[in-house]
Amino acid sequence: MRSAVITAPGQVEIREIPVPEVGDSEVLVRIAACGICTMEANLYAGRMNVYPAAAGHEISGWVEKVGARAADLADMPAVGSLVTLDGLPRCGACRACRRGQSAICVALQGQVRDDGAIAMGAGLGEYIVLPAARVWSVGDTDPAVAAMGEPLACVIHSLRRGGFRAGDRVTVIGAGYMGQLHLAVTRHLQARGVCVVERDERRLAAIADAGADAAVTPGDVDRLPPADVVFVTIASKESIASALTAVADGGTIVLFGGGPGGPPAELPGYEVHRRQLTVTGSFSHEPDDWRAAAELLRGGGLGERLQTLVTARYALDEVEKALQQTAGTPVYRVVVTP
Repeated sequence: MRSAVITAPGQVEIREIPVPEVGDSEVLVRIAACGICTMEANLYAGRMNVYPAAAGHEISGWVEKVGARAADLADMPAVGSLVTLDGLPRCGACRACRRGQSAICVALQGQVRDDGAIAMGAGLGEYIVLPAARVWSVGDTDPAVAAMGEPLACVIHSLRRGGFRAGDRVTVIGAGYMGQLHLAVTRHLQARGVCVVERDERRLAAIADAGADAAVTPGDVDRLPPADVVFVTIASKESIASALTAVADGGTIVLFGGGPGGPPAELPGYEVHRRQLTVTGSFSHEPDDWRAAAELLRGGGLGERLQTLVTARYALDEVEKALQQTAGTPVYRVVVTP
């Protein structure tokens, strides 16, 4: 099978490796689509020093083979069915995992394959083997949309961290890909209203067309109705300031966006204290989030909206072009289809 490996900043190669063997509790999946996330873009651009990396963790595919024990599971997807995959392993033994907080597992990535590549999802390839517990049926949908299971699980986790409930007023800071997903999911789950704050005029117009109740620049945040929950999907001092203006007294701010070496978040202690604000972080996802994400994909209510977020599609042989586009230009999701 072929597998793309980022070997150094700006360098990627297609390797020939054996199709992985299937254990009793595992599933072999023929990869249908893999979205290129910020992690892969950072690896290619040299902003993450983890090489050689078998990357790609937003994955969908068709079940090719099911291990003997996995086949006995009542809800195991049948051979040939389309599935979305949790490509990032958890150790199950660290303090976070043992406390049910596997989103912050200390060993999310880093297993070394026989070819020396560090497995960081390894979805930019033709086949993958995963434990049955990390394979989720999605029904009949576009494989590129099915590959959005992972970012949708991240959004569901963000909503849980923020205590979101139907009927809440929501403000989303940032109208990039994850901002678009927060808008789509909170509207689908019956938010009372969803407003978006974005400084880029082009993205502002796009998210207004996507169904935001209001879309404003940071200078106009004070025009918005106070939000029960504010989701900050882009890390900057300006974003934190916008969130503090947007949130209602007693409300919650979820710091969803960010990356290593990002700007420090500045919070006025007295304001947080006096207004009884809750400020929390949200990172990655947990099994319950995957269950909800798969249900969203199976339900079909978001499919048409999610398809509009596919910026471009490339074959596996064109993976370098896909990485260049993601690392160098503003996109929603670039998808590689082996």
